[in-house]
Amino acid sequence: MTNATSPAPVALTDDQVKQRLAAVSQAFKVQMRSPILHTPAEADLAFEDVTFHSEDGVPLEAWFIPREGSKKLIIVNHPRWFSRAGLPSHLEPWKSLGGMAGNDFEVNFIPDYKVLHDAGYNVLTYDLRNFGHSGTGNGGISTGGRYESRDVIGSIDFARREFGDMTTALFSRCLGCNATFFAYDRRPEKFEGIRCIVGAQPISVRVIMERIFTLTGFPMDRFEEVNREAKLVTSYALEDMSPLEAAGSMALPLFLYQVRNDLMTRESDVQSIFDRVLSDEKELFWIEGTTKRWDGYTYFARHPEKMLEWFERHMA
Repeated sequence: MTNATSPAPVALTDDQVKQRLAAVSQAFKVQMRSPILHTPAEADLAFEDVTFHSEDGVPLEAWFIPREGSKKLIIVNHPRWFSRAGLPSHLEPWKSLGGMAGNDFEVNFIPDYKVLHDAGYNVLTYDLRNFGHSGTGNGGISTGGRYESRDVIGSIDFARREFGDMTTALFSRCLGCNATFFAYDRRPEKFEGIRCIVGAQPISVRVIMERIFTLTGFPMDRFEEVNREAKLVTSYALEDMSPLEAAGSMALPLFLYQVRNDLMTRESDVQSIFDRVLSDEKELFWIEGTTKRWDGYTYFARHPEKMLEWFERHMA
């Protein structure tokens, strides 16, 4: 990992501000999907293409990666803009999503599944609604995890039907982690039997929008116009898409990890989410030595020890 410094923002003209506001509206209406450029076969992993329905019926595309002889299952989801395969952010237009903060390199999630498989786990990994190859839900809008929480419920229901005798845990990342908080807050009974959660980099939508807009020179005295555009599309204010309140319901053992100096968020936001978590069994691990959010998404493949220990402890 390498450090990246925040680039000096360039002031925008009034026309550019209006263009940016229009882009915000479009970004909440239609999600940029990323292609599936990698499969588990690249890591010599056998896998099955499977499909199941979200809680509200949206069809979700997934891979099941079996581990012979194992009765343990990890259900994995992904960040916004990503798919179960990762994100080709070394290429445009995906490079532009986080490139201003140094996140201009590819994230490939196949090594994560290899680590989990080799550690003795079956893996079910799926594309959230409106991303990857999964179906479109709620007209395509993104809600920071609110509607996406229905996909978390769908994945648990599917796992119970297909692999009911397996000891199960969740590995939820960014938007997927937010969605897990919202899902537990709405339907805690659905999580009966789920042993624990490992969560990567949950985030409040307002915080990431403020950080991105600051990096790109948007006049912050006009930021409430951004909030207005988001609400006109989604019916939710940016604050309503934060997992902060929902985290106060989370009672499962939870391990969170986060790049401390991530240019796309604030340390205080992640700390606040963690502090709200109800569970007595919780841990927050800070990744040091980088400001790149994407380094948090590749961290597990490089340093999985703490997360694997958490899974092992709670799934024994």
